[in-house]
Amino acid sequence: MIKKFNPFATHNGYPTTDARIMPESDWHRDLMLQLIETLKSHFADDPNVYVSGDLLVHYFRDDRRRHVSPDVFMVRGVPKGQRPNYLVWEEGPPHVVIEVASATTHSKDTGRKFKLYRDVLKVKEYFLFDAKEDHLTPSMQGYRLVDGQYRSIRPKDGRLPSRVLDLHLERDGWQLRFWNPATGRWIPTDAERADEERRRADEEQRRADEVQRRANEERKARIAAEAEVARLRELLARQTRHANGKNGH
Repeated sequence: MIKKFNPFATHNGYPTTDARIMPESDWHRDLMLQLIETLKSHFADDPNVYVSGDLLVHYFRDDRRRHVSPDVFMVRGVPKGQRPNYLVWEEGPPHVVIEVASATTHSKDTGRKFKLYRDVLKVKEYFLFDAKEDHLTPSMQGYRLVDGQYRSIRPKDGRLPSRVLDLHLERDGWQLRFWNPATGRWIPTDAERADEERRRADEEQRRADEVQRRANEERKARIAAEAEVARLRELLARQTRHANGKNGH
């Protein structure tokens, strides 16, 4: 039975760190974090989709040493929230795992982890990505659990479709991107989203400045027109007084 998640729990008696687990390089860490944050933003409106990564996933209640730390994982049907670690027997196994392969991890990703995700955790979809194309052939791989076995996911237009994410995975240089078939566009990264928000803010500011500029010009034109009307009225008054003075003589 799945235990109700406690968002205020900071410790549950199981390890939260493992000195052996850490990103291998800047690009490995940056890509991992980018994937996590992109998925978090994409599923931000669904309270029951949990996205995380580089977090200890404990899968054996009676052994605190039995854990794995996926680079990226996603679970449907469990609430969002900060966790010290992830306990499979309380919230269920990850539904999707993505591993970013490196020189020191690729053999585990295709060996021990592959078997663990397939046979023990029963992860529905497992994706591997080799950014530098040095360790995996092909460098982007996807597997879907079918009758207890992982079957290779066939590429579609160069992308790997994920039924669980409802997104496709695609290589973009050294980057791994999520393609949304519903919109025909990549899911924007946080950096791209921030750039777009800045662009929109700049555009809104330009529009506001243009409105203000036109308002200032209209005000100046109105003041000039009013001054001209006053000048003409004064001129007409002087002419009238002058004419009346002549008629009086």
